[in-house]
Amino acid sequence: MALSGDRPTIKELPAEMRPRERLLKEGAGALSEIELLAILLGTGSPENTVLELASLILTRFRSLRLLVDATIEELSEIKGVGLAKASQVKAALELARRLSRFTSQPRPVIKSPADAAGLVMEEMRHLDREHFRALLLNTRNQVVANDEVSIGTLNTSSVHPRELFRNAIKRSAASLVLVHNHPSGDATPSKEDLDVTRRLCEAGRIIGIEVLDHIIIGDNKFTSFKAEGLI
Repeated sequence: MALSGDRPTIKELPAEMRPRERLLKEGAGALSEIELLAILLGTGSPENTVLELASLILTRFRSLRLLVDATIEELSEIKGVGLAKASQVKAALELARRLSRFTSQPRPVIKSPADAAGLVMEEMRHLDREHFRALLLNTRNQVVANDEVSIGTLNTSSVHPRELFRNAIKRSAASLVLVHNHPSGDATPSKEDLDVTRRLCEAGRIIGIEVLDHIIIGDNKFTSFKAEGLI
């Protein structure tokens, strides 16, 4: 497709017709497959705008499913694509494939303090600083995120409700379980642990995201505030 003198380039199109501007304004879900692919490609060629180039690619491979199986050589055979653009497309498709494999795995379900502790024990029992995390749960008590809230010193971790609930709100969490480790290996709650937990529980009630428990990880042992009647 040859360029004509009166055919507009992407930059000359109205903002509401440019893929990148539409994504910023309306979100990725509002874009067509051609528009999303055009953003990946970044630029067109002397013969085609980036939207036309994206259309050529999808026409050549007929569907996203077949495009996933295309080789870099096959992609770069399309005039205007080249090895650089073909590599960008293949990298994005590989990320999507890996994400699909990850999200198809069942999410852990928290039914007891032991479930929460078991999820993080092996990793957190060996840390040499206090790490404060939140296991964000959906309405089925499935873990949707293991959120790192703060990293402290040898014996303390500074936690602010704003930092804790920011990602919980973003992920639409229904509830959460607080988790932090004691580098000493002793899972006994400190006065500061009790004070912080009380403050975060109050903030959760106001926001509408319940704090179900607070688990302290020691050396292959844990303490549950819920089980101890501290929440």
